[in-house]
Amino acid sequence: MPADEPDDQPETFSKRFGISSGELRERAVSGLVIALLALVMVYWSPKAFAVLTFLVAAAMSWEWGRIVRGPTPDIGTLVHILAVLIAAVLTASGMAGLGVAAAIVGAIAVSALVFGSGRSQLSGAGVLYTALPVIALGWLRGDEPLGFDAVLFVLLTVAVTDIAAYLSGRSIGGPKLWPQVSPNKTWSGLIGAVVAAAIVGALFATISGTGAAHWLASLGFIMGLVAQGGDLAESALKRHFNLKDASDLIPGHGGFMDRMDGIVTASIAAALIAFAIDAYAPARALLYGS
Repeated sequence: MPADEPDDQPETFSKRFGISSGELRERAVSGLVIALLALVMVYWSPKAFAVLTFLVAAAMSWEWGRIVRGPTPDIGTLVHILAVLIAAVLTASGMAGLGVAAAIVGAIAVSALVFGSGRSQLSGAGVLYTALPVIALGWLRGDEPLGFDAVLFVLLTVAVTDIAAYLSGRSIGGPKLWPQVSPNKTWSGLIGAVVAAAIVGALFATISGTGAAHWLASLGFIMGLVAQGGDLAESALKRHFNLKDASDLIPGHGGFMDRMDGIVTASIAAALIAFAIDAYAPARALLYGS
């Protein structure tokens, strides 16, 4: 092996994956910390998980206000966070329906508070964007004894979707998916993402012994597709306001909105599917399709 080969490896890695080894290390460490914290809180209890989802949603609420209305927090941001808190508390208390009502009222209130600014509709939409996934995940987690498995499936599917999309897109390349919105996303990345999500769905059922493998494979495919849609939607919002990241709260990742965009749409889709199948046993409905 040539003596100078190790010096060429970082450059090759950067060219192939568009990120330096140092940046990758930073992203890996912060990502691992977030993943472990999420796993602990999901497993601990529905109420502990509700605390975590609220804190993440509160950070996202601040980021949404920062993107749409500027860097200085205003009364709209405070009402936005309060609406998410009320929705989280109601959902953790077994009243997810009232949580949805609180989110809708909060969206109307925030829109009214900033009416005339030209950002009224987007400001109100932000309340639904941050509150609905809190309600969806809290509702699924609260359905014992399968709540933990249902939420873990959603989170795991989205995480694998993100990783597979990045790796397949960077290594294979090819035609861009939607260059006007996200210049780096490719069709190969999307295909890799949904295929990986389907495989993880089948493996989840096989390894955990929970859920139907064929159903979770199909559901994983859908979750992967929806998660990628959420990623594109958040990219479109940032591009509209000429921003690269929602914030710099997470080292190497940007903001919470940048990391949770797929979870937002996937969790809402999962809750809607579960509701359509069996609203009285959402976790079982999501995992077994019946």
